Amino acid sequence: MSVNTSYRLPAEWEPQSAILLAWPHDETDWLPYLNDITATYLLLTRMIAEREQVIICTPEPYAVGTLLGQQLPKALIKRITLVGCPTNDTWCRDLGPITLVGNGEQLLLDFRFNGWGEKFAAALDNEVTRTLHAAGVLRGTLESHLDFVLEGGAIESDGQGTILTTACCLLAPHRNQPLSQAEIEAELKRRLHAERILWLDHGQLQGDDTDGHIDTLARFAPADTIVFQGCQDPDDAHFGELQLMKKQLQTLRTPQGKPYRLLELPLPRALFDEQERLPATYANFLVINGAVICPTYGDRKNDEQALAVLAQAFPQRDILPLDARTIVRQHGSIHCLTMQLPDIKQ
Repeated sequence: MSVNTSYRLPAEWEPQSAILLAWPHDETDWLPYLNDITATYLLLTRMIAEREQVIICTPEPYAVGTLLGQQLPKALIKRITLVGCPTNDTWCRDLGPITLVGNGEQLLLDFRFNGWGEKFAAALDNEVTRTLHAAGVLRGTLESHLDFVLEGGAIESDGQGTILTTACCLLAPHRNQPLSQAEIEAELKRRLHAERILWLDHGQLQGDDTDGHIDTLARFAPADTIVFQGCQDPDDAHFGELQLMKKQLQTLRTPQGKPYRLLELPLPRALFDEQERLPATYANFLVINGAVICPTYGDRKNDEQALAVLAQAFPQRDILPLDARTIVRQHGSIHCLTMQLPDIKQ
């Protein structure tokens, strides 16, 4: 274990070297609508590659490379690296490395991924970070944390030593029992080189397989800002929990003892897959170099309002919409599919 306290977990809006993606294939749950999700991936890859490098892991690098060559300009293809890598699924936020930076170096933390508390097969996904590092596409020192379950979607960093997370996820069954909340907090501080942990106790969305990942609920933004998923409809099933979460967010303080600037996102209108409500959320946006990619859900009024809120939170960046209705059919969104890799120059 590293003891170099000069390392820190950067904020997502800091400079990035690349975004990691895992391409959907016919042995994933995307099979029933593989063409639709592939079209979404092509658009997402183009949007990212216009601004930075993209690393794509796939069990079919030749086929994916051929497809990208047919669909994307050559100038963008040069920014894409394909790595042959078997996967169970495509949720890079949770299977990819959590990267610390310090002294111009990177520390790639390889936590255990067990399918969100052993809900889904994850043996292949749990190998991805080590496979990518062995292939030489991840810069930095690999540090094993396979004795501890942690998904990237479960934590938010302000880049200055504060981690935001949820009790409902990190205390959920089949993750790190029998550790108590206090013991888990101590482990997070030690492993992430963090100074403090802020816990939210409310807000889990219906249809969420992750037990309440923070990246579906509340996200750090520059200037001591937290962007959070709200709900203004008392008749919506999420109203009570999201109102309690809002009240708790109002009690949080910065390291300087000041309230956070809170920006509330509208709740997308309810989407269903057969009888099950899907966890549609605007909080699952992705920050890339110079832009923010915001999930949209074919809900014009709320989509436009969410874009406007993110423009307030990230005034120096382009706010780019991406239709996430196919993604959310597998109970995630844009942030869940991706993992940023920090700029090694930090």
